[in-house]
Amino acid sequence: MKSKLIKVHESDNVAIALVDLFQGDKVEFEGEMIIILSDVKAKHKISMVDLAAEDKIYMYGVLVGKATEEIKRGGVLTVDNVKHEASQTFQKSEITQWQAPDISKWKDRTFMGYHRPDGQVGTANVWLFFPLVFCENRNVELLKDIFEKEFSFHKSPKQRQLLRNLISGKDEDANVEFEEEEAGVFDNIEVKFITHQGGCGGIRQDSVMLSKLLAGYVNNPNVAGATVLSLGCQNLQIDIFKNALDEINSEIEKPVLIYEQQQMGTVDEMLNTIIRDSFEGIKKANEIKREPAPLSKLKLGLECGGSDGFSGISANPALGYTSDLLSALGGSPILSEFPELCGVEQELVNRCTDEETADKFMKLMKSYENAAEAAGSGFDMNPSPGNIKDGLITDAMKSAGAAKKGGTSPIAAVLDYGEYVTKPGLNLLCTPGNDVESTTGMVGSGANVVVFTTGLGTPTGNPIAPVIKMSSNSTLARRMPDIIDVDSGAVIRGEKTIPEMGEELFEYIIQVASGEIKSKADQLNQNDFIPWKRGVSL
Repeated sequence: MKSKLIKVHESDNVAIALVDLFQGDKVEFEGEMIIILSDVKAKHKISMVDLAAEDKIYMYGVLVGKATEEIKRGGVLTVDNVKHEASQTFQKSEITQWQAPDISKWKDRTFMGYHRPDGQVGTANVWLFFPLVFCENRNVELLKDIFEKEFSFHKSPKQRQLLRNLISGKDEDANVEFEEEEAGVFDNIEVKFITHQGGCGGIRQDSVMLSKLLAGYVNNPNVAGATVLSLGCQNLQIDIFKNALDEINSEIEKPVLIYEQQQMGTVDEMLNTIIRDSFEGIKKANEIKREPAPLSKLKLGLECGGSDGFSGISANPALGYTSDLLSALGGSPILSEFPELCGVEQELVNRCTDEETADKFMKLMKSYENAAEAAGSGFDMNPSPGNIKDGLITDAMKSAGAAKKGGTSPIAAVLDYGEYVTKPGLNLLCTPGNDVESTTGMVGSGANVVVFTTGLGTPTGNPIAPVIKMSSNSTLARRMPDIIDVDSGAVIRGEKTIPEMGEELFEYIIQVASGEIKSKADQLNQNDFIPWKRGVSL
């Protein structure tokens, strides 16, 4: 360990503890001796100057809070002496000059993907079952049970045998032979199922928004075809869904099978028809093989969740460097979670390629913030108890670190929730900060692979896109090895630079996109899907 403290930006007046520090410790930092005034856990912040009440606090070179009382040099920042404060955002004030990373070693690289007729390339080959309305959830679950048992998708979990032992009165650890995974019927197609609680009730706008999201999932290059169940009388009518799909891709060529229960008689008759038709579609989709594709065909979702005080100095900047590599190669990184961009809006506005894009971003941010405040909340309520416990005590502090996932490249487009990515370069997508809602939205906008950084650990995955987990620290990677794919703890220890870690991550992404490695979330069969109803969700 080269240092016990780190300051992210030269203009910052706080530093981050890289290890646990204790009252009375003397720490040499930037040529001076800092006396630690109280016990400080790793990841938390220490003031580098004497702060009076109302003095501003800077991290990452931006305003992240304001002191509510006197904080002496060497004192720890807490929720009791700091409150959220963020800079105001103005019109595009400067043209940002981007220094693109060296991509010479990547420009001729390819990944092995599934080529679709519209030119998109998938990192997976999925046949997707889903309902237009929650009334059809049971039928989707019945189909899931039928297909998964016959196609032998998943090994019987060890916990099932544990329960059997408990029921039979045997020792919990009795050596009983587990069910083995059988060879699948098809070797080149996955069949996935999603359910939801929307499609009827609520307001009509909810159903329209859901139709756009579901249409985005069908259009996602990872999907080879889909089976769609409708009841018939719901708000989200079949024609609304078809219009949404037509708006995204008017010439879509992949098979989309739609069934309306109220027109089909008994449940048995309907399910029999669905099974016959879907089996034929799945069998044909299985014939699609992986072929080389340029890295520009990657649309990379940039996500963070269960963040800690190290996320913004290791995993997120490393992912940001990967994002810059992909942007320079003509790919499409996607940065979402608008509540977690609070405080860095001006930097993002200046990175927008034109005034129209910048204006759209500011309008979406302001509308979102106003809606949160109207509901009696606000962006300042975004940090979770876990975030706060591990050093992210204000939303601006959390946001400044979270925004590092987007690197430094120009912003090519700003999209509202449900809009589909069509431009190369960094895209901003309006979603909540909620992990699953955000990941769900990015995949609905075309992400064919997602990198999810985390400091505390989360099992989140997605039904159709591989989700790669990157830990901010090695302690997490050791504690939860079944969910972490890549460990960026070497950055904290000073063993690797941000560019080195970003390149290592990019190599891993290519392997996952090519089907050479299965992400831990996919291994766990973690298929999370939560649509945003456009109410206040932080």
